[in-house]
Amino acid sequence: MSVNITLLLIMGALYAAGIYLVMERSLTRVVLGLAMMTNATNILLLATGGFQGLAPLFSAEIPPEDYNDPLPQAFILTSIVISFSVTAFMLGIIYRSWVLGRQDEVQDDIEDRRVASQSSYDAEDDADVPEDTTEFTPADEAEEAPGSQRGQGTGSTGEAKR
Repeated sequence: MSVNITLLLIMGALYAAGIYLVMERSLTRVVLGLAMMTNATNILLLATGGFQGLAPLFSAEIPPEDYNDPLPQAFILTSIVISFSVTAFMLGIIYRSWVLGRQDEVQDDIEDRRVASQSSYDAEDDADVPEDTTEFTPADEAEEAPGSQRGQGTGSTGEAKR
């Protein structure tokens, strides 16, 4: 099986442009980037299907290698549905952002900048952890501990033996 180089070049260009647009601050460009990336993914799935073949309807006289693989086509249909729902969700976010703030650019958050400028050292999280951190009593000490049920002669029902 050989690969169609034209599909691979188109897929690479769509992925590159899509990733570039997703990293922009404008939500409209993010939606366009997501659309480009989903189309590139559809082309990738199409390329995995191999060459054009016969429809995947079984007939005893046709050898199995002449059939077309239907699985990539099913994946493409699933990808189309997912991309449609993500695009609709993003368009809803863009519309809400436009209604509330009359802009579709994501602004920097002041609190996010403050957190990013802090040191990453946290005294509680980065402190030395002792080797044994269990809160349970070891088995050899549990038998000697007061209130231990072992060695007091209890039966299976919890009643004391006489």
